[in-house]
Amino acid sequence: MKKAYSSAFFAFFGLLLVYGGASAQSVRSSVNKGVNLYDAGKYAGSETEFKKGLEKSPDNFQAHFNLGDSYYKQGKYQDALNSYLAALPNAKSNALKSLVYHNIGNSLLKDKKIKESIEAYTKALRLNPNDQATKYNLSYALDLLKNQNKQNKDNKNKKNNKDKNKQNKNKNNQQNNRNNQQNQNKNNQQNQPQQNKISKAQAQAIFSALNNDEKNLQKQLRKMTGKPVKTAKDW
Repeated sequence: MKKAYSSAFFAFFGLLLVYGGASAQSVRSSVNKGVNLYDAGKYAGSETEFKKGLEKSPDNFQAHFNLGDSYYKQGKYQDALNSYLAALPNAKSNALKSLVYHNIGNSLLKDKKIKESIEAYTKALRLNPNDQATKYNLSYALDLLKNQNKQNKDNKNKKNNKDKNKQNKNKNNQQNNRNNQQNQNKNNQQNQPQQNKISKAQAQAIFSALNNDEKNLQKQLRKMTGKPVKTAKDW
């Protein structure tokens, strides 16, 4: 898929502005040098020349716009955005404003600000409805936003399902723990020695023993009672 691109202004756009005297020639010279360096792929050098032009003419449209392109090529998207925004108030026609908004959209898109880029492309098309490059970039940005929303929705559903499964797992673990505890208590009760409880046979044996002891005791007492008592001789 074709990527969003940044349109480059060339030196002839400087001719749109009216300058007077040596100062104007100096600005044009800096802008022209910057364009030549830009075309040669020397973007840092072109940045320097465009800045020189802005030092001499802070409101120069071409210098601001071209500086934005130099930043863009170096991956400095926020700096590029600032330069395009600075160029916008000095754009003298809807066509130029459309180009600025187009490149603002590109900078925002590169900075992963998809919704903002869509707004910029829309503004560009309002100013120049026949700009095919902007139409393409707008369509590209809309597709990105659609995919992003779908991915966010999928991630949200996955998170919700994960949280739900975790809750169910915790609930099952708690129920299993309760069941295990109940089973353990039941086993402990069944295995606990039955204190103070004896069988019927044991009770009968104890009762018989007590009866025998009682009979023996009574027998001994009778023997002692029946034994004659010796008395002193009566003289």
